[in-house]
Amino acid sequence: MKKYINTGNKDTRSGFGEGLLLAGRENKNVVALAADLKGSVKMDGFAKEFPQRFFQAGIAEANMVNVAAGLSLSGKIPFVGTFAAFAAGRVYDQVRMAVAYSETNVKIAASHAGITLGEDGATHQILEDIGLMRMLPGMCVVVPCDYNQTKNATLAAARWNGPVYLRFGRPSVPNFTPEDEPFEIGKAYVLNPGSDVTILACGHLVWEALVAAEELEKEGISAEVINVATIKPLDTETILESIKKTGCAVAAEEHFIYGGMGEMVAGLLCSQMTAPVEHVAIADRFGQSGTPAELMKAYGLDWEHIVSAARRAIARK
Repeated sequence: MKKYINTGNKDTRSGFGEGLLLAGRENKNVVALAADLKGSVKMDGFAKEFPQRFFQAGIAEANMVNVAAGLSLSGKIPFVGTFAAFAAGRVYDQVRMAVAYSETNVKIAASHAGITLGEDGATHQILEDIGLMRMLPGMCVVVPCDYNQTKNATLAAARWNGPVYLRFGRPSVPNFTPEDEPFEIGKAYVLNPGSDVTILACGHLVWEALVAAEELEKEGISAEVINVATIKPLDTETILESIKKTGCAVAAEEHFIYGGMGEMVAGLLCSQMTAPVEHVAIADRFGQSGTPAELMKAYGLDWEHIVSAARRAIARK
């Protein structure tokens, strides 16, 4: 098994901030808009270096998205930054009509996503945003796993022609992907080859999947770990090739079991082949207040639950 080294815990929102700054240096058409959350979504560096290209929209997310759509039509590449609960929930109508339907080149930077937002509780822990966004025609959905990949995914989003929903989080998590690895939208990354079970993961659960693979290896179980960093467009070729080899899969994500990556994989398998899929995701319940680690365990999203799911998947083959 290939060993990945945690070079130090970092928050993925800071990876976005660094990526946005680099994108701004690379392309003068990159602009940024914040909904009174410049510091929280780590747009500070961009705003300081490019003050004429940063716009503080205030607590008016719907207006911010519409302004960004207008900027896009004038040739700019706007990144709108706010909490995922607002980016996907509060302004869904504007994203649907001004961004997706109008095919504008707007990048939605959705921070503080998922249960690991922690103590802020259920009102801010949006768990349905992947499902909401992937259903919009033409919307690209990207969920990177660590600081380095979020930085590189932000650069890729700036270069991508079309709307992008970029999902990342607040807590510090292991940083383990190569710093200089270019991010390719639409590619799933095989992190660890295996033959007995395929573990598909995105976001914060990718590291948990790697830990689970190490534990499974102690039991003589060979797990193939795939980082599904792009939910849409889905890398169906890599996923199908892996599951044809292993014969079963686990889909792990920090999202509702409904509408997320796991449901996409299950639908893909229904149309292409027969193989059992176990889901590590949040059931039909809202979040609650707690530390990220406490919530990951309480909602069944840690490596131990991935190990259990892998055993169930293998038993169903």
